[in-house]
Amino acid sequence: MGPEHVAYGMRVSYGLPYVTPDLVTAWERGVAVPSNPELTALAGVLWCSPGELIGRPRSLREHRMARGLAPEDVARAVGHEVQAYLRMEESDDWRGTERQSAALAELLGLRLPDLVAVTGRDARLADLLRSAVTTRWQAYARPVGKLVPLDRRLVEDALQELHREYHGQMVATLSWGSEGGSSAAGRDFLDRIVDHFWTRVSDRAPGAI
Repeated sequence: MGPEHVAYGMRVSYGLPYVTPDLVTAWERGVAVPSNPELTALAGVLWCSPGELIGRPRSLREHRMARGLAPEDVARAVGHEVQAYLRMEESDDWRGTERQSAALAELLGLRLPDLVAVTGRDARLADLLRSAVTTRWQAYARPVGKLVPLDRRLVEDALQELHREYHGQMVATLSWGSEGGSSAAGRDFLDRIVDHFWTRVSDRAPGAI
C-alpha cells in the first residue's frame, strides 16, 4: 500500500478527513507522531495492532497506546484526573504514588525495567550504577535497592559483578597498550549500564523482572 491508499482508508473508513498522503509519509519518516485516534485508525487500515506499529514501547504514552487504552482508562485505573494524567504523559514525568505505580504496572503489563523507565527513575538509576561500578559498589547497594524493589542480595550480586566486569575490562584493554581504547570501552560500558544491570538481574533471577 502506498501513502495515498493508507490516507484514503483512514479518511473513508475512520472519519479522519484531514489525513493526506503527505501526513502518512511524515509518520513513516518519524517527522510527525500520530495521535491515539490516528494510530488506531492506521493500525486498522494496515490490519495490525497499534502495538505492532509502535515496536518496543518506551514512553508511558507508547505503552498505553500499545495496549489500545484511552487516557481516560488509565487515569481511572490509577486514580488520577484525566488532565493531570495527560500532563504527566506529555511531559514524561510520572508523579504517582507507590500504589498508583503498582496499578499502572498491572494495567499496562509493565515489567520492572519498563516501570522504572516510564516513572522517570532511569536517569537516577544510571547515575547510581555508574558511581557503583567506578568506585565502591557496596556504598550504592542501599540507594539502588530503594530505587528498584528487588531483593537486597540480588542487587548486591549484580553490582559486584558489574564492578568486576567494568574494572576487568579496563585493565584488559590497558594491557593491550591502548589507553584510548580503554577510555572508549569504559564509556561504552557506562553508557549502557542500565541495560547491563537488568541483564545481570535477569541472569541471576529470571523471574525477578
